[in-house]
Amino acid sequence: MNAASCKPTASMLYLIKKERTERQVKTILVSRCLLGDPCRYDGTSRPFPGIEALSERYKIVPICPECDGGLPTPRPAGERRGDRIVTKDGADLTDAYRRGAELALKKAKETGAKIALLKSRSPSCGVGRIHDGTFSGGMTEGDGITAELLKANGIALYTENDLSKLL
Repeated sequence: MNAASCKPTASMLYLIKKERTERQVKTILVSRCLLGDPCRYDGTSRPFPGIEALSERYKIVPICPECDGGLPTPRPAGERRGDRIVTKDGADLTDAYRRGAELALKKAKETGAKIALLKSRSPSCGVGRIHDGTFSGGMTEGDGITAELLKANGIALYTENDLSKLL
């Protein structure tokens, strides 16, 4: 596993640095994997069609709570079981996930972000439905650790499936 691969890609940095229009007044946290950064547990990204349109309306603040919390990419998949995040083999990743969640909240506060666009189903970023902790592909109602913390602090949460609502 190589923690160095948790650094933002050049194309992602372009979206972040792109000159903004006068219409753009809000700041939004966005999961880095949705911006095309290969920071997911398996070393891939999940760039979402149309995500680049966000940069026309918002100042984008990229976040990857897992990487920011100290986990490498790639890394063992984690799923939420109650208040814990564990791997299929039972390793407890909760502390790293919580560190990353706290750093995401800190970024929101520092930048004034009141909105977050997060990767659905993730044990960190999932909103409303996440993997059920059995590593069988099953889903359950609930939020990821970062989503839960951001929501508790008044941040409006969206997933990539809600992109049209933000545009």
